[in-house]
Amino acid sequence: MTDLHALSAAELSAAFRTKNLSPVEATRAVLDHIAAWEPHLHATYALDAATALAQAEASQARWLKGEPLGPLDGVPAMLKENIATKGVPVPMGTAATVLVPAERDAPPAQRLREAGVVLLGKTTMPDYGMLSSGLSSFHPLARNPWDLSKGPGGSSAGSGAGVAAGYGPLHMGTDIGGSLRLPAGWCGIFTLKPSLGRVPIDPPYAGRAAGPMTRTVEDAALMMEALSLPDDRDTMSLPHQAIAWRQLERDPKGLRLGLQLDPGWGLPLDPEIRAAVEAAAVRFEAAGAIVEPVPAFMTREMIDGMDRFWRVRSWIDISALPESRRAKVLPFIVDWARGGAGQSGEQVFHGYSQMGAMRDAAVRACRPFDFVLSPTAPIPAFAAELPSPTTAPAHPLEHIAYTLPYNMSEQPAASINCGFTAAGLPIGLQIVGRRFDDLGVLQLARAWETIRPAARAWPTPPR
Repeated sequence: MTDLHALSAAELSAAFRTKNLSPVEATRAVLDHIAAWEPHLHATYALDAATALAQAEASQARWLKGEPLGPLDGVPAMLKENIATKGVPVPMGTAATVLVPAERDAPPAQRLREAGVVLLGKTTMPDYGMLSSGLSSFHPLARNPWDLSKGPGGSSAGSGAGVAAGYGPLHMGTDIGGSLRLPAGWCGIFTLKPSLGRVPIDPPYAGRAAGPMTRTVEDAALMMEALSLPDDRDTMSLPHQAIAWRQLERDPKGLRLGLQLDPGWGLPLDPEIRAAVEAAAVRFEAAGAIVEPVPAFMTREMIDGMDRFWRVRSWIDISALPESRRAKVLPFIVDWARGGAGQSGEQVFHGYSQMGAMRDAAVRACRPFDFVLSPTAPIPAFAAELPSPTTAPAHPLEHIAYTLPYNMSEQPAASINCGFTAAGLPIGLQIVGRRFDDLGVLQLARAWETIRPAARAWPTPPR
């Protein structure tokens, strides 16, 4: 029998409905499992067992009455710490933050509460979410459950590690350049970065998306059913659509798929990752899809310009901190942001304009295809202690060339496991859809689940 902590949200919901299992039993099992893993992973923040069990008891009463709030009622869940939950401070991963309890839930937290999920607590992230690692000046160093010497990726670091380790089936993260997909790829899990505005988030920002992080596509679809409900706090949100999120079956036969192996800049593609992604494309071809190469469409000017703009934006915030607080920010982040000091108005405007250039190039490159396949990242998970694979503040973004353009183009993009390196590290396959076709991306990811090689067993706590 599958351990209770490893059951999917769909399986838990079915067990609650038949009364073969209760939300209290499921919550206790997950909490016990977290206790076994957490001394090694450091993936949680503000874990609150007492409140979680009280929520589970309330859910159990609803199920016994036959009045659940929905299919997610009673299912354990965790949120990235920058997604506000009422009464819990939001440190944003940095010791420089003055800790003040949040006044209210952010939209994703509110939607999940309304769906009846059991919120166990929050998950860790790096300073200001500006790293693709679990290195933080506030949180303990997060690690990857597949190899504790490696990081889980970031900035949704604790969420990626938590899903792979079995910290409940439902997790939430955010993404502005790959912060959902990179940890998903490096931790061997599934995530969807929705179309911009599909999941309301507060505060909104260009390219910023919140999305589910799960072990299965089905669980992510169940989350999207709740998360995509409207919230007027997100001034960039899309009009609500009644999408049939649970209709996941789709035959890949006849679909035209692009295969993007060269983004145009960034770190060289690791040969093992290339081989795994090409093998995935071959499996899709065997299922009847038409696969064609996607030429490189990104340029050095695009990334250097955006990097410059992001540095200016971050330096404005960091330089405004009192020196005593600025000294608490990770030095790597400060050194990177300091590159934005003294930029001219012309330089800032040119950098900002590269967001639009990247958007246009990505949409144009994807236009001939129903979906585009690519690696999620060019390299496997790297050492946990490093802030970035390059370790150089002058060139910190070389590993996000596959993920970043689809934030700027506002297209939905998922990461799903497509294999492992010889060292046993997960490899992520990115699936990109046309703007607004979030359901299509889920459907193609579900099709991949049915045709990919047999999955490996999830990692277990060290003994």
